[in-house]
Amino acid sequence: MARRVGILTALAVKNASGPGLLSDGGGLYLQIGKTGAKSWIFRFMLRGKARAMGLGALHTVSLAEARQAALDCRKALREGKDPIEERKERLREASSSTQPTFAWCAEEYIKSHEAGWRNEKHASQWRNTLETYAGPVFGEKPIDTVDLGLVMLVLQPIWAEKTETASRVRGRIEAVLDWATVRGYRRGENPARWRGHLDALLPARTRVRKIKHHAALPYAELPVFIKELRQREGTAARAFEFMILTAARTGEVIGADWSEIDLDRRIWTIPAERMKAGREHRVPLSPRAIELLGPPPEPRSGPVFVSGRDKDPLSNMAFLALLKRMERPDLTGHGFRSTFRDWAAETTDFPNELAEMALAHTVSDKVEAAYRRGDMFERRRRLMQTWADYVFISSH
Repeated sequence: MARRVGILTALAVKNASGPGLLSDGGGLYLQIGKTGAKSWIFRFMLRGKARAMGLGALHTVSLAEARQAALDCRKALREGKDPIEERKERLREASSSTQPTFAWCAEEYIKSHEAGWRNEKHASQWRNTLETYAGPVFGEKPIDTVDLGLVMLVLQPIWAEKTETASRVRGRIEAVLDWATVRGYRRGENPARWRGHLDALLPARTRVRKIKHHAALPYAELPVFIKELRQREGTAARAFEFMILTAARTGEVIGADWSEIDLDRRIWTIPAERMKAGREHRVPLSPRAIELLGPPPEPRSGPVFVSGRDKDPLSNMAFLALLKRMERPDLTGHGFRSTFRDWAAETTDFPNELAEMALAHTVSDKVEAAYRRGDMFERRRRLMQTWADYVFISSH
């Protein structure tokens, strides 16, 4: 059956509330942040890896424009091309113009400074943040046309929700614009300057309200919750239990691909680009976790947990809707990581550092080095099996 496309309506887009993802089909999603900010993303698989490409904020890119952009991306994929690399190539071609684009200037700035940066990851972070946030708004615009209005279109939607990221983006835009001014590509005030300029329009990052912790279920109440969860049918319920058993993040589970699963060795390897810490993470799978995966497809690739017949990945909204049906809107999927952490600390003798590593949290280099010299992964396997036993036995 052909994939459905054009699922959303203009009214649905206008009324949508989040946070989460709403699928329009064909890999196009409306992304809704915690503050209600809406943007378009195109999700796709390329050489066995899940990738996402920002298409711009809703206030800049309409539903029709987003669909056209997604169609162009699908056509590029059909021809074996990477849509993200295709966009970079267009920007490189634009650089031959007498009016260089912001994206070209950003790349030139990075090239001229990366030799002095500590590692390649720093340069990659610069590229990724500028491409993700500034790129869709003014990446292809001439550098001398980037003004305060455009800078605010980038920063305002993410300032409250992703304050640290937004602050870094602002500083990087400012640096690129300063570089372009020195090179003679633009004149006048830097619209991304903070002191005496943007500080009059945006609250200081230290004053932005702290984000509330995700609601967590006390581990003593987990048996009752699991019993009810297992009475629910559908992919969302299976994926949610898999998330609990692996103590993984919502996005890691929703983005899980069969190419990451080694059924023989019972290991789920999440690639670095899908991890918050930017480092590959191996997850030991218990027998129950393997059971929840279901039979693998042939060839063994594509999303593990799919939404209906269109074979698209589940959206974040699926978990929120599931909790709502269970009459537990007070909980979040992410909160069950805290449930696992509390259980490990209060009922087991496993070291705290081991539980932190099971959660893919960054621990001190000294401690991590000590664990990596030993049987860290097998000890984590025993930890996760003990957790699975608690979840299974206590709910029967």
